[in-house]
Amino acid sequence: MDTARQDPGGQAPPWAAPQADGPLRARLRVPGSKSMTNRALVLAALAAGPADIRNPLQARDTLLMAGALRALGATVHMGATVHRGATADAPATGGSATVEDTGITDGAGAPAWRVSPGWAASDTRVDVGNAGTVMRFVPPVAALASVATEFHGDPRASQRPVGAIISALRELGAVIDDGGRGAIPFTVHGAGSLAGGAVTVDASASSQLVSGLLLAAPRYDKGLEVRHRGGRAPSAPHIAMTVQMLRDAGATVETATRESAPDARPDTWFVHPGPLGDRPITVQPDVVNTMPFLAAAMVTGGTVTILGWPAVTTQPAGHILRVLREMGADCAAGPGGLTVTGPTALRGITADLADCSEISMVLGALAALAGSPSVLTGIGHQRLQETDRLAALATEINALGGDVTERPGGLEIRPRPLRASRPFATYDDHRLVMAAAVLGLVLPGLRVENVATVGKTFPGFTSAWAAMLERAP
Repeated sequence: MDTARQDPGGQAPPWAAPQADGPLRARLRVPGSKSMTNRALVLAALAAGPADIRNPLQARDTLLMAGALRALGATVHMGATVHRGATADAPATGGSATVEDTGITDGAGAPAWRVSPGWAASDTRVDVGNAGTVMRFVPPVAALASVATEFHGDPRASQRPVGAIISALRELGAVIDDGGRGAIPFTVHGAGSLAGGAVTVDASASSQLVSGLLLAAPRYDKGLEVRHRGGRAPSAPHIAMTVQMLRDAGATVETATRESAPDARPDTWFVHPGPLGDRPITVQPDVVNTMPFLAAAMVTGGTVTILGWPAVTTQPAGHILRVLREMGADCAAGPGGLTVTGPTALRGITADLADCSEISMVLGALAALAGSPSVLTGIGHQRLQETDRLAALATEINALGGDVTERPGGLEIRPRPLRASRPFATYDDHRLVMAAAVLGLVLPGLRVENVATVGKTFPGFTSAWAAMLERAP
């Protein structure tokens, strides 16, 4: 992979990834979940009246979602403490990442956002950026509008899978002009309503293809039956998150499973038509964004506590704890949060990450530092994310002297001594910034290009990372 073509690293000098001097001891909080925030925004925009979203994440992806819903006519008020100059392309430094007892707070995120439903009176335009949730959640909403909505985004957005959403909406009666590409850019010609009914999609490229249809389904005249037919849908916990948040908002959602399904996962979802309530929605801390901090405990043999770790969640918390324990961690969750203590030596792992693929880049960095080989599977769809993540991580770790082999559905990682020979390219992908930060803890002199791209989901990441290291004894 040619990093020069993928990573605009010339935007700013490379970030010098901090090195750990010894075992870390830190207690910290992470911002709210991007996945929950963007689902909450859609549900609130379709609600019966104004609704509050508590503890929202303020980052590029969520600002893009708020901007998309505003374009369709909703009002999203972010409160007096939000920087008024923030835009999707230049977000405020919010995110509310804090490290306990240090006095360090990254940004000025509002404690709650208020969303008031409404519809645009004239044709409009939505910028999806490179946010998968925006490009897949908003078109089913746009089909309910009475105007034409043009969708456009970053160059990479045109390469990401949205064809299944376009086909499904057409099958339900929506009129969409995509020039035959099945990709961004495209225009949804809303007619003010959509009949709904039954539709079949292949969500093996992204679970968001199912979630996007489900979120708008209560507002369709007949509701919606969504059937997944194809390879295993990745990130199943995120579909479960969608279903639970719909139910919490007052929707009636039923699921069904094929008898032949080997893992007994739902593959059909029934959403009944009806109003969505306007009760407040509380966003949990983003457990996926805790992964680099927990990995820091693993790499240094230290202890990191995540404050506010949810006791009950549809996020992939259990999957994260499972892989950390298999690599040798001691994990203890309680009223004070989640505490992870790293082992004296990391063990390699063989792991199917289909249900928690967003941790695969950080886990790959851990595997490169382990004492035995690792095999990560179930992540072939990660080739269609912000970048081809499998190729990107293999390229960057191998450039450091590692030994990573790409497989169609995953990676084989054989640990070798690493050295910082050139800046680590991040391919405009927030997860690669986090992976590089973990490697930098034990790799002297590692520099990371385009670290600002981490603002996609965690604008305060580098400040929180530095604060964690300052806590070390």
